[in-house]
Amino acid sequence: MAGTASNSLGGSKLTFAGVRVLVPALKAESLLTQILLRKGCSDATSAAVAAHLVDTELSGVESHGIMRVLQYAEQYDSGYMRADTEARAVRHASGLLEVDGGGGIGIPAMQLAVATCCTAAKEKGIEVLPLRNVGHTGRLGAFAECGAETGCLVMIVGGGGRQNWRQVAPYGGRRAILPTNPFCFAIPGGDNGPVVVDFATSVIAGGWLYAARSAGGQVPEGALIDRDGSPSRDPNSYFDGGAILPKGGAMGYGLAVMGEMICEAMLGPVSTEVNWLILAIDTQRYRERHIMQEVAEEILAELRACPPADGFARVEVPGERERDRKRSNPERMISSPENTWAAIVKLSCDLGITF
Repeated sequence: MAGTASNSLGGSKLTFAGVRVLVPALKAESLLTQILLRKGCSDATSAAVAAHLVDTELSGVESHGIMRVLQYAEQYDSGYMRADTEARAVRHASGLLEVDGGGGIGIPAMQLAVATCCTAAKEKGIEVLPLRNVGHTGRLGAFAECGAETGCLVMIVGGGGRQNWRQVAPYGGRRAILPTNPFCFAIPGGDNGPVVVDFATSVIAGGWLYAARSAGGQVPEGALIDRDGSPSRDPNSYFDGGAILPKGGAMGYGLAVMGEMICEAMLGPVSTEVNWLILAIDTQRYRERHIMQEVAEEILAELRACPPADGFARVEVPGERERDRKRSNPERMISSPENTWAAIVKLSCDLGITF
């Protein structure tokens, strides 16, 4: 059974007046797997997507967690994504290596793309490949971190889907034109594992808006404008013609433009959601792994030792917060907004799933 929790969650960007329920991760994973199976996904795809969403939730990235199954179910019903397909890696006669998602969910496709890219990089030093024709790819940091654990520097950039995903206003504008165009970097780190930077080029990822709407909550100040260009914290303002603002003003806007140039101007037309470019470099071609780890730990230890500013408990290293959250939750309990969990349960019941 689900228990109750407070309405706060460390790391969450949601503010809402309701309560949270505590759900065992195994229960959530089983339920999500059954939902995806009922929508026509294979056993392997259903299991991979459910495991990824639960791991993301346990990592504290609620915007890409279990609530996404509601969106995926709608997208399968509408035909936006295909359930009867699997991603595949293709080597063209020109030598170009790419992964075709087949119009399906992007989580197993991105897993395949990063693993394929890193394997090739370990063989020849560097590899780059596009991932096309794919739906939502989940939390990029999880995939890039796996690549970094093999000894690779991994870079991922997405974009090109603005015709379907007009979410972000350009710097100086008040109408949504761009997608959130994510970037992700991961590199072998020190004693605590890889350093992982995973961010949307907008103030918040689009998933936080879906999470806030599902929970009946609000998003942080400075993230949204409504259709008239006025600031808003209500996620419904976005769905009613508003826009997310670019992260860091001109900086986020510039990165978003680069995402569009790389992923559409260079990679070509987009089908399903966005195009992706994945780059992997074998770091051991430059330095032995143990030496790199020692130097990385020197750098990161100095950062952790920096006195925290007012309002901060400590200085953190990118990527360590997510791992710390999982280690500090040995019971593997998910703290879900009550409305979100109720919607997932209702969807399950509508599909005839008993639990």
